[in-house]
Amino acid sequence: MVRDDYSQRYKNATVALEALQQLLPIYQPPIAPPPQPPSPSLLARILHALRQLFGGSESSNPQPPTIIPAQTTATSSPSLEQPEGRVNLDSAFYVERPPVEVECYETILKPGALIRIKAPRQMGKTSLLTRILHQAKEHGCQTAYLNFRSADEEFLTSLDKLLFWFCTSISNELNLTDKLNDYWQSILGSKDKCTNYFQRYLLSTINSPIVLGLDDIDQVFQHHKIAADFLTLLRVWNDKSSNNEIWKKLRLVIVHSQEVDVPLNINQSPFNVGLPIELPELNQLQVQDLVQRHQLNLTKEEIKQLMAMVGGHPYLVRRSLYEIARGKMSLPQLLQTAPTSEGIYSDYLRRHLSNLQKDVNLIAAFKKVIANPQSVLIETDLAFKLRRMGMVKFQGNDVIPSCELYRQYFSVDAERLVVRHRL
Repeated sequence: MVRDDYSQRYKNATVALEALQQLLPIYQPPIAPPPQPPSPSLLARILHALRQLFGGSESSNPQPPTIIPAQTTATSSPSLEQPEGRVNLDSAFYVERPPVEVECYETILKPGALIRIKAPRQMGKTSLLTRILHQAKEHGCQTAYLNFRSADEEFLTSLDKLLFWFCTSISNELNLTDKLNDYWQSILGSKDKCTNYFQRYLLSTINSPIVLGLDDIDQVFQHHKIAADFLTLLRVWNDKSSNNEIWKKLRLVIVHSQEVDVPLNINQSPFNVGLPIELPELNQLQVQDLVQRHQLNLTKEEIKQLMAMVGGHPYLVRRSLYEIARGKMSLPQLLQTAPTSEGIYSDYLRRHLSNLQKDVNLIAAFKKVIANPQSVLIETDLAFKLRRMGMVKFQGNDVIPSCELYRQYFSVDAERLVVRHRL
């Protein structure tokens, strides 16, 4: 009896499945857009067939069951973000470059820490600095961010004004009352007054460690004497942290893109102590990660084509993926127009052109670089200037273009690379 019951149930289930196969379309993997939930009329037909097969009463007004759509959070595209500027802490588009972040996070928690971050413009220096400061704050430190681009030119031409501005800005960032008048009236030199202000007021008032994030510090490099005094002061403070408890509370993160051409004694420079971080380009796996975060279906070969054009430059990569994800263009269209004046990088390339046109020697050096299929040797100072701009990278002592974008854009029309005469 039991066997007959199971046998009949099996037959009924088989018939039911056959009925469903006739009613439902053959499943196809969704591409875009995903399939909609079954319509109420289709559900009603399915329910009717099942009831006819297995019995059971139907209400006079059968209602299909409520369909709860599957969660789409994991597969839906994140809100796109403009690729310019720093990447926010909560952004889905910040890609870590191991072991950089871990090294910085560990170092900043050490007494008297000093971290030096160097990379060309738009490589992610400020985004990394933001995360270091956040990490420090999460571990009980007070933090202050200061961008030297915000300093008026008059503050960069006088050491006394620079240090006064520096102390005022840090006080504001730490939400402390400005007490500079109590420390700036003495006959001591500017560096001593600044040191006293930090030691006797800032570091003494705040019990927790203080982390200073000094962004774009190379703004002071153009004034060699002032830069030398300021950088020497930072080195003196760092040296104090080795044997002075109150100075162990001060931790520094120095960010710059320019090579340090300020003449400094090796024992007076902050650039030969601490943790040096030179931000690398994104590698292929990291670019592939960014592609996935933009919900794009690029093949490995297409990613290689993109990187051949723009390298692993974070801004250039993100800008391309941003435009493709918005549906503004396909990858082939982007690659075709990228090194032209109608491409998405036209403003970016014109800024580089404007900077090149200010220096006839820089133009001559870059012409030599893009004209050669192999790496070439150029004057060291010119090579470092081009590297700071992100336009070349070193192979030993030689240099090559950072990516095809620069070679193609500036090779198409050599007339672009002429000195712009100032009126």
